[in-house]
Amino acid sequence: MSDDLFTAGRDGADPSDEPGAGAPVRPPLAVRMRPRTLEEVRGQAGILRPGSPLRRLVEGGQNTAGRVGPMSAILWGPPGTGKTTLAHLVATAEGRRFVELSAVTAGVKDVRSVMEAAARDRDMYGRATVLFLDEIHRFSKAQQDALLPGVENRQVILVAATTENPTFSIIAPLLSRSVLISLSSLTDEEIVQVLASALTDERGLAGAFTLADDARDHLVRMAGGDARRCLTELEAAAGVALDDLPAGRGYPDEQEPAPITLAHVEQAVAQAAVRYDRAGDEHYDVASAFIKSMRGSDVDAALHYLARMLEAGEDPRFIARRIVISASEEIAMADPTALQTAVAAMHAVAQIGMPEARLILAQAVVHNCLAPKSNAVYTAVNEAIADVKAGRSGPVPVPLRGTGHARAAKQAGTATGGYVYAHDEPDSVAAQQYLPDSLAGADYYHPKERGFEARMVERWRWLRDRLGR
Repeated sequence: MSDDLFTAGRDGADPSDEPGAGAPVRPPLAVRMRPRTLEEVRGQAGILRPGSPLRRLVEGGQNTAGRVGPMSAILWGPPGTGKTTLAHLVATAEGRRFVELSAVTAGVKDVRSVMEAAARDRDMYGRATVLFLDEIHRFSKAQQDALLPGVENRQVILVAATTENPTFSIIAPLLSRSVLISLSSLTDEEIVQVLASALTDERGLAGAFTLADDARDHLVRMAGGDARRCLTELEAAAGVALDDLPAGRGYPDEQEPAPITLAHVEQAVAQAAVRYDRAGDEHYDVASAFIKSMRGSDVDAALHYLARMLEAGEDPRFIARRIVISASEEIAMADPTALQTAVAAMHAVAQIGMPEARLILAQAVVHNCLAPKSNAVYTAVNEAIADVKAGRSGPVPVPLRGTGHARAAKQAGTATGGYVYAHDEPDSVAAQQYLPDSLAGADYYHPKERGFEARMVERWRWLRDRLGR
């Protein structure tokens, strides 16, 4: 085993042979372990199935008549799911040139330059250009417009990556000219496979280290389905393990690999391990305690469970979704602004990420805890759904039906009265039957006399009287 796991010179060369180079820094472990073939890709089995658009794009396939060429693709998914890797694999198909741009630094001039070079390559050498554009959501509308001619005429095969919903962040003309491919976070089992490969592969740590089971489990928890993050933290932990070797032992090798312990991982990521199994009972127990603490208005307990989930590497988006549900289920009209805060927090967390997301989540948790509580909306909709499931539906009253039905009833002489337009009434409330006959006496919603909802009780009573309920 060579002693250059963390430094290397030219491919296959001893760093000492580099003139005046010393020991050049080797690429990060996550870069070295980037899959070179589809078979090495972990996860994404659904979008890489035989015959799928992405697989055909990677393999460079087209139909026998040559009438179906490679389409551009937009890869949408969380960080560390393989977007950049798949773009590199698309470029490996025979006769393709790869160009990579980042929307953070590139502009319209850079895009046009790539398009011009791609047109020359296509016309002179018959070679296709794959343009990988990372973080395309950061491009303005004008910058995205500059991509359209090249994508339309297949001057380039665009492979764009984004962590944001393309429906909102990418212009419609570009979406319509591309295949949208959604990637998902890796499962815990797939992250374990990534770690095992990195420990043994010659491109990775090449058998020079062993990884304790509890250290592996902690890395998996911290990864949150992000392979790149997992490999980065493994490399950092390996560095800590090297520093911890006994004096005089020397560099680890296959005969005596260096152990990476939980303490090494904790030190590397500056984060203590927390008892929290994301796939087991502890996950559900903590999440349940978190929700029940917000319901019970115990702000300190809710913040404790929030911290416990965050420190264990729980996906902050999962936590944000629980807060949104709680705001509607437990609070609702008692404080309508709680839902506004929770939804804003959910969107902000998706944009910002950790560690700053902890502040946004904490603000929403505190709002939920301090808000007055009401489950009136929750109870009302559940009772309405129960009636529908029990078959208590019935035909829509004729005046409320679409104009076509109302006209037909009038012509048939079966009309029983026209629709009363609420805004024509002095108080903008039209006293007419809205529910089907079989549910005329339904009584679902009962506001609680607390918080903002208490201010609605009098209005609710008046409306029921006005509607004859």
